[in-house]
Amino acid sequence: MINWTDEQRTLRAAAADLGAAVGKDHLERDPTGEFSRTGWTLVRESGLLGMPFGTEYGGLGADLLTTMYVLEGLGESCRDGGFPFSVTTHVVSTGIPLQRFGSAELKQRYLPGVCAGSAIGAHAISEPDAGSDMMAMRTTAVLDGDHYVLNGSKSFVSNGPIADTFMVYARTGTPGAPDAITTFLVERDSPGLHVGSPMSKMGLRTSPLSELFLDGVRVPATNAVGRPGAGFLVLDHVMKWEILLSFVVNLGEMEHRLRECVRHARSRKQFGQPIGSFQAVSTKLVDMRIGVETSRKWLYDTAEKLVARKNVTTDIAITKLVVSEANLASALAAVQVFGGYGYMTEYGVEKDVRNAVAGTIYSGTTEIQRQRIAAMMGLG
Repeated sequence: MINWTDEQRTLRAAAADLGAAVGKDHLERDPTGEFSRTGWTLVRESGLLGMPFGTEYGGLGADLLTTMYVLEGLGESCRDGGFPFSVTTHVVSTGIPLQRFGSAELKQRYLPGVCAGSAIGAHAISEPDAGSDMMAMRTTAVLDGDHYVLNGSKSFVSNGPIADTFMVYARTGTPGAPDAITTFLVERDSPGLHVGSPMSKMGLRTSPLSELFLDGVRVPATNAVGRPGAGFLVLDHVMKWEILLSFVVNLGEMEHRLRECVRHARSRKQFGQPIGSFQAVSTKLVDMRIGVETSRKWLYDTAEKLVARKNVTTDIAITKLVVSEANLASALAAVQVFGGYGYMTEYGVEKDVRNAVAGTIYSGTTEIQRQRIAAMMGLG
C-alpha cells in the first residue's frame, strides 16, 4: 500500500474539484458528443496537463505514480467519461514521446504547449487495414532533402477534430521490418493534412474522434521523434503510459460507481427490506469491490515496476485486461442494481456501460492482450 503525502493528496483533491466542475453538464452534452471547451479551460488553469513533465517546460515534474494518483481522483469525480479520456490522450500522445525521445529543439518548441494545453495533442497510429498489426501499416514517409513526405490515412484518431498537433506513425523502411516505422510530429495546418469530420460512436462521445488524411505532407526531418526507424520503440513506451494513465481514470470511475451502488442498495427497499440485504444484490457489490481492489493493485504495482526499469511486458497486458474487464463488469452490475433507473439515460448509469466497452478495445483489444500474455508464456 502506498502512503501518499499531504502534497499528493492536495493535488488529488484539486483534480477531484476540477472533475466535478467539468462533468456537471455531462448528460446534456453526451447525446451530441460535445467536447467541453469550458472544461478544457479549467484543466489548463489547473496545471494538470503538465503533471509528468519537466518544470523547465512549464510542467510540475511529478513522477508517474503521483500523476496516476491525481488522475484517479479526476476519474472518481468527473461524470463526463470522455473528458478525462481526451486529457490522457493529450498527455500520452504528444508529451510523453516528446519528453522521452524528442530532440532538445522539439522539446523546447512543443512541450510548453503540451503543459499549458494551448496545443491539444493526438496520435495517429491505426489505419483502416492496420489496427494492432502495425506491420501492415501503409502510411509512408519518404525522405526528400531535409523533409519527409507523408502519404496515407489514419483512422480512430482520438482528439482528432480538436487537435493542434499529431504524432503520426509512418513506414520509412521495408514492410515487415522491425525498424520500418518512424514517428513524426505534424502540425494541423500543414499543407496536405486533412482532418475528417467527427465520427459518431457508441461511448466516450464527448471525446471527439476522426480520421486523418495525409496527402503529400512535407514534414521537416527534424520533426522525427526518436531516430528514424525507432517508431516501435516510441510506441511501446507510449502504450505503457497510455494504459496506466487512461485506466487509472477507470479505477476512479469504478470507485465512484461502487459507492453510489452501495448507497442505493442500502436505501432502496423492496419487499420491506433494503435490496442490499438480498444475496443476489450484495454479491454484485462484493464483486465490484473486488474489481476495484484488483485493478488498483495491478495498476500501481505495474507502475512501480516500470519506474524501477523492470520488464513489464506481461504486467502491462494483464493490467489492461484486468482493469478494462472489471470496469465493464462494474458498469453492467450498476445497471442491474439500479434496475429501471439504471436503464434510463437521464441517470447516466447506462452511459458508463457504453464508455466501458471502449476500454476493452482501445490500447489493444482484450483478445490482443490475452494473445500477448500467451506469447510470454511461450504459447505462440
